[in-house]
Amino acid sequence: MNVLRRSAAVLAATAVIGAAAPAMTALAADAPSPSASAVLPSGLYGSTDPRYDGVWRQSLALLAQRTVGVTPAGKAVDWLAGQQCANGSFAAFRAEPTAACDAKVTVDTNSTAAAVQALKAVGGHDDAVRKAVTWLKARQNKDGGWGYAAGMPSDTNSTGVVVGALTAADESADRTPYGLLATWSIPCDQDSGGGLAYQPGKDGKLSANADATAAGVLGALGKGFVTTAGKAPVEGYVCANSDKALTPAEVARNGAAYLADAMSGQGHLVSALAGAKPQPDYGNTADAVVALAAQGWTAQAKKPYAWLEAHATPWAKQSGPAAYAELVFAAHAMGADPRDFGGTNLVTALNATGPAPAAAAQHTEEQQGKKSGQKSGQKSGTSVWWIVGTGLVAGVGIGFLFSGRRKQRQL
Repeated sequence: MNVLRRSAAVLAATAVIGAAAPAMTALAADAPSPSASAVLPSGLYGSTDPRYDGVWRQSLALLAQRTVGVTPAGKAVDWLAGQQCANGSFAAFRAEPTAACDAKVTVDTNSTAAAVQALKAVGGHDDAVRKAVTWLKARQNKDGGWGYAAGMPSDTNSTGVVVGALTAADESADRTPYGLLATWSIPCDQDSGGGLAYQPGKDGKLSANADATAAGVLGALGKGFVTTAGKAPVEGYVCANSDKALTPAEVARNGAAYLADAMSGQGHLVSALAGAKPQPDYGNTADAVVALAAQGWTAQAKKPYAWLEAHATPWAKQSGPAAYAELVFAAHAMGADPRDFGGTNLVTALNATGPAPAAAAQHTEEQQGKKSGQKSGQKSGTSVWWIVGTGLVAGVGIGFLFSGRRKQRQL
């Protein structure tokens, strides 16, 4: 989900897919636009250069706060709303938001879709949400999907995040995107079967991409960044492989099965950037946990979630608000308490990366009772299972992950 991983995925994909090269060349030449201010805006979350991810990280931060009952600072919300162009779109960052958006401002679907989900959650910005949704719907490609920027070929990640935005706004696309996701779902009898590709390769072949698969699962389920656990699946699920087009439910189940397999060994996903030593991929693992939970496979998500609790806090501290938000979304999807994430209060840590919230929800007496009722021998890092009352700067690599899978699989 991380925007820098997403940008890296776009670059990697277009290096293989010749048709997208011209559009990506223009995007790379212009983005981000204009250049960042020397002094960070006071309403912005995070302390790093916002040129590539300002709107994205702000959107995730605000959405995560609302998910746990925190009322964001007014100036933080105003900053995000003020980034919108007159036509409804958002760029990654605009250093001079009072200036009109011209051809030099590279707007994109991912920033716009993230902003829709955040502004809808904070409330009071119906007109901004409506304009952004109108812009997104007008940028839908003929194949039913969305590319990172207007004119670019569709990709699974962008399609997934836009579907989430439309769901949040209670809108639907003019053309169904689900058929496209089905065509990018790798057949069960092939290596990495069930996984989704970011885009087809130049030769039309599909290569499973964990980041794209997580986004595709949520897209097929019609869900956004924030979701709760779905209905538990029936026992003995078999990967759907049919001569007919897969249904959205089958795309989601197959993708979830792929992710579950990929994390069943080490308990996390691994980055696979060309020429780099494989490393744990914290952001994609968090996204995969959300996708598994949305599918109802919380049992398969417990191991990677426990791994995140044990290992992801230093990553989030280094990476900033978007990373903390991803972990909050994972905790929320699993029905866990983000205020006790392996002994870390993710909400407090997230709030500290930007302007102080207007108000923060307090634990209920029931929640406090659960904590006080813990056995004295219980480790402080153990999560308190909790139902939350209300309700993509750094990851390691793109998240390409390939694994062999049998045609039939029992989960």
